[in-house]
Amino acid sequence: MDSSITQLIFQTLSAFLNIYLVLLFIRILLSWFQSAEWAMNAMSFLSPITDPYLNIFRSIIPPLGGIDFSAILAILALQFLSSAIDSLYVSSMTGF
Repeated sequence: MDSSITQLIFQTLSAFLNIYLVLLFIRILLSWFQSAEWAMNAMSFLSPITDPYLNIFRSIIPPLGGIDFSAILAILALQFLSSAIDSLYVSSMTGF
């Protein structure tokens, strides 16, 4: 595979994961303001995008005492995946 195509694929994946991570953070922060109408409008947009991913981790760690700790695991998993992709990119460019 051409190195410019490989570079484009890795950069696109990295950018997607970073954008999705920001969307997750926004979604989690908005869940603290559920009574505000402006937060509900934003959450109605973000929920279909982020909830399928968060539901994977909610099935592993159910909410405890009204606090959803599964979001922490979801963010850590996404950051791990992002760093793994970055490491693969660096190793593919250096040949190791």
